[in-house]
Amino acid sequence: MAVKMRLMRMGKKKQPMYRVVVIDGRAPRDGRYIEQIGRYEPLADPSLVEIDNEKAAEWLAKGAQPTEAVEKLLNISGAMNTMKVRTGQIHTVGAKAPTVAEAGEDADETAVVTTEAAQGADETAEVTTEATTPDVSGEEE
Repeated sequence: MAVKMRLMRMGKKKQPMYRVVVIDGRAPRDGRYIEQIGRYEPLADPSLVEIDNEKAAEWLAKGAQPTEAVEKLLNISGAMNTMKVRTGQIHTVGAKAPTVAEAGEDADETAVVTTEAAQGADETAEVTTEATTPDVSGEEE
């Protein structure tokens, strides 16, 4: 059975919301699914992406194939990075590369390092953006 991770459309007409589900590849788009691992609301401002990274990484480790849209959502949520760190495809700075025997033990520690580094990078990007943004209010003081 080919297991896929894909979007399942929900919501009203012209107001789509999607569930990120693990499903048999032969099942219809809105058919019966194995497990729901998240949701995506593209019309919210900013668009909402909620994915359980632990479940997603677990299904990816089992061999579930994400569609292109779901792969982008997994990259946004960080589940793909978590999976790549666990399998040793990504080496984080300051952490040793896990061997096959250590992959299960060190996976949580390296995932924390990558998320902390990513959060630090986001904060510095926000600070530089605020510092270089000119005040264009139209009012003269």
